[in-house]
Amino acid sequence: MITYNPKDWFTFIFRFHKADTLRKLSPLIIGIAVYCWVVAFLELNVFKLSENSHVKNITAMHTLLSFVISMLLVFRTNTAYDRWWEGRKLWGALVNNSRNLAIKMNGLLKPEDAAQRSFFKKVIPMYASVLAHHLHAESTRLALDEQEHPELAGLDTSRHLPNQVASLLFHRVNRLYEEGKITGDQLIVVNGELLSFTDIMGACERIKNTPIPFSYSVFIKKFIFFYVMTLPFSFVISLGYLAIPVVAFIFYVLASLELIAEEIEDPFGGDENDLPMTKIASNIKKHVAEILN
Repeated sequence: MITYNPKDWFTFIFRFHKADTLRKLSPLIIGIAVYCWVVAFLELNVFKLSENSHVKNITAMHTLLSFVISMLLVFRTNTAYDRWWEGRKLWGALVNNSRNLAIKMNGLLKPEDAAQRSFFKKVIPMYASVLAHHLHAESTRLALDEQEHPELAGLDTSRHLPNQVASLLFHRVNRLYEEGKITGDQLIVVNGELLSFTDIMGACERIKNTPIPFSYSVFIKKFIFFYVMTLPFSFVISLGYLAIPVVAFIFYVLASLELIAEEIEDPFGGDENDLPMTKIASNIKKHVAEILN
């Protein structure tokens, strides 16, 4: 995710980054400009369509459609941002629950029980790291210490890794209860954090695996395309060749909103504006290590 100073807005005008929509849309903007020039040339110099009253009615049509398309794009961007923000809240909850579990285990385990402390110190942040790789849909590579914790060697990278790590945590806590190192009440206290891990994972998977309906996304793209394609016919009447940069700019604004929505609707991808899950997982590891030292 890109970090920036929101108050230093003037530099944003001259700043271009990898995900900038202007770079992605440059070929299309040039194509729209050429198309608008052809329409302007034919309308002003060949067919003189500006004298036709039926063509002038297109201006009224664009006035009505501009309101419709603005409402569609507002809904589109708001829906995409809601998905991004929900993902950020879920990872914020994962940070807090990881800390809470580490704090509780630090209080429940005796200082001399180094083996148990080492297990939770390693596996609690491992869950966040595994979940980040899982949401990125990449193969997870873990540095496992089989000698100190043999059960970690049993993780199967071909299966659902977050569930396996959550299961390891629960089995270890349950073993502590069976061995009498924690009481039943203490087990209930810890159980809330253990359940929250799976709840957070399920909510993240829901966002990851459920994009907006295909028909809605296709309709918006078609609407923008046909709306921009008809703009030169009305703008050339009043603006002449000045309609070329105006139409190109309108296309840039409308298409940029759609591209931004496409980027942030999946907050767990690898784009520059997606959530920094790897960094969050690293912070969890750091905080858990501080607590269980």
